This record gives sequence, structure tokens and C-alpha cells, in this order.
Amino acid sequence: MLKKIETNITNEINNFNSLVYCKLCVINNKRPVTSLESKNFIGSKKNTTRFTDGICDACKWAKEKNSIDWEKREEELKDLCKKHRRTDGGYDVIVPCSGGKDSRYVAHYLKTKYGMNPLTVTWKPHMHTDIGLKNVLSFIDQGYDNYLISPNGKLQKLLSRLAFEGLGHPFQPFIIGQRHVGPKMALSTGAKLVFYGENVAEYGNNIEDNYSPIMDPKLYTSFNFLNSTENLEDFFISGLPIKKILKDYNLKLRDFTAYNSPDLKQIINKKIEVHYMSYYRKWIPQENYYYAVEKTGFEPNPERRDGSYSKYAGIDDKMEDLHYFMQYIKFGMGRATWDAAQEIRTNIITRDEGIALVKKYDHEYPKIYLNDILEYLSISEETFWDVIDKHRNRELFTKDLLGNWKLKTVIN
Repeated sequence: MLKKIETNITNEINNFNSLVYCKLCVINNKRPVTSLESKNFIGSKKNTTRFTDGICDACKWAKEKNSIDWEKREEELKDLCKKHRRTDGGYDVIVPCSGGKDSRYVAHYLKTKYGMNPLTVTWKPHMHTDIGLKNVLSFIDQGYDNYLISPNGKLQKLLSRLAFEGLGHPFQPFIIGQRHVGPKMALSTGAKLVFYGENVAEYGNNIEDNYSPIMDPKLYTSFNFLNSTENLEDFFISGLPIKKILKDYNLKLRDFTAYNSPDLKQIINKKIEVHYMSYYRKWIPQENYYYAVEKTGFEPNPERRDGSYSKYAGIDDKMEDLHYFMQYIKFGMGRATWDAAQEIRTNIITRDEGIALVKKYDHEYPKIYLNDILEYLSISEETFWDVIDKHRNRELFTKDLLGNWKLKTVIN
């Protein structure tokens, strides 16, 4: 049963034009919540992390996790694996796997603890980093089957550019593919179980969502345009109807096949279940990192990435640096905010330390991979900054006397 959640939200938090920071961590009240209703999957005034008495839902959940009976949850996981374990030599479970710390943890744990036969499946990044590709290959070499799903490269670049220009969200098309790659592979292999890592509610979606072990099917079946009776104008990607993209860029519908979601009726008929490991195991990203290093030989990045101090989170794709920078531009919270908030909640660092890290790194643009990003998106640096300026949230930023953009309200 869901616990009752207080809704005593202060007027200050409820005012979307006012930038307010959580009293316990470092995220602000602009942090977007994944929307099932928005065609473009972007934040809105009614779709941001909930604050109660100045504390965000993610911090409330971090404390609430301490009261959960995790031994009982482990028994539930044991029964779930027993239910889906196969005796015919087929794959028992599909684990979407980037090669990063979290997916390695999930696959290794299911295989070694419960004797499952996992198939790892990777939705191809925009541009593999050297360490990202090395980690994917090293995991395969340790005894894990893997399928690399590579969407039409020309189309992927186009959609990423359109999403960057129109939404300020270059990762949006990638996320669509990443969400449904697990269930689609289950349909094609006969596996009945799919395991993703954490429910995004861990980081600030509605706290109630964490009490469900199963991913909402809308997240991985709502983009089924090939088998739909609806008009193509009702299906959006990169902020545009597919029908418009087909016309404007002389494409065929078959070019989008990789992005098509699985059919909900097939998922139900085949009795496929899509679960979150964060429901069954207390989800601590830093502990996942230590586990992945010790058990699977995971390697962190040799140096920190632009925008943060971390060397082990989000190191697979060069485009991630731009993804986080755009969150800073639109919501006033970049990569350092995300990393510091998690480490504050798990007592790795103090809030004061987190604030110092946010002030030092959050504003950094993707300098290291900028040339690669420009080439991938087929745009000039001038166009790049024009798009940045277009999406910069003027309610949050102002220019100083030297003409540099600064947040109006800085965390302290």
C-alpha cells in the first residue's frame, strides 16, 4: 500500500518562476518529471519535482527507504526469478545494458545470485567514448551475451539535431529507443522477464512511483506507430510529428522501424513483465559502482567529465555532456547537481560539499567533446551557441556586467 504523502507545498515552491533549492540536497524546483502525457517528454509548470516543506521527493524517498523490509523484497525477487527461470537453455531475462556500473550490477547479480541466464542488450549510444566502448566489450568478454541494437545512423543524427534545436533535448530520440529495447528483445527471444536498473522516481519523480516494481507499460509501448490506427501526426519524436519529418527530409516510414515501440497487446499476450531492480534492492549508485568494479572489472573514466566532478556516472556517450548542459540551460541544474544530490542523499558528501561542487562545475559547457558533437549534429559552433541562447531560461539567468550569463538565484 502506498504511504500517505503530505502535500503542504509552500507558496514559494509553488511559484514556478521562483528558483528554490531543496533544504537537504542541491536540486531545485525546476527539476522536470517524466511525463506520460507530454508528446515531447519535457518539463512544464505542472510537471516538476514535488517539494514538501522545502524538501524534495527524492530526499524524502532516500529516508523512507530505510524503513523498507529489504529482506522481504529479496524474497520477492527470489520468487520472481524462480517463476521465469527456463529449463530449455533460452534466455531467462533481458537486461538493457550500456556497459555502465548499474546495468553490469543488475546482470551480474541476477546471474550469480539467482542462476539466471541474462541477455544484455545495448541501444547504441550516439558516440561511444573510449572508456564506454571498452566497458561494453569487457563485460561481454566476462561471459555475457549481448545484442547491440544500432538504429539507422543517418536518421539518429538527424533526430538528435532536430531534438537539440527544437526541444533543447538532444537525448530525446535516444531515450525512446532505450526504453523499449528490453521488451522488444523479450518478444523476439521468448524471455518473459525484463530488468531495468532504477525507477527514475528515485531521483525526484513522485515518491509513490517507487512502490511499484513494474515499469508503466506506457513508457515502452506508447510509440507504436507502425501498428496504430491513429494518424502519424499524433506520434511525435524530436518535438515534431513523424509525418512532418518524413515529408521534410524525404524519408520512408521504414527508416523509423528501430524506434517503433512493441505492441501492448503482444506484451500482455506473451505475459512479459518489465521490472525495476531498485524495487528489490536498496538502490545506492555509489555501491553499484563499487560492486561493478570488484565483481565485473568496470573501469571509471580517467578524468572527470565536463560539468561535474564524477568519473564513473554517465561515461558511455559523448553526447551526455551536452544533455546535462542543456538541463543547466533550461532548468538551472546541470551534471554536478545530479551527481552531488545523489551523493548527499547517501551520505557520501555533505550538503556544503555538494554546494561547493555545484558552484564550481555545474555551469561548464561540453568543451572536451564539443568538436565531436558539432560534427555529429552537422552544425557550426555559431549555430550551436545560437541554439543554446534560444533555449536558455531567461527567468533563471541574467547577464553580469561582463556579458556573462549567471543564475539569478545561486544555491547557498
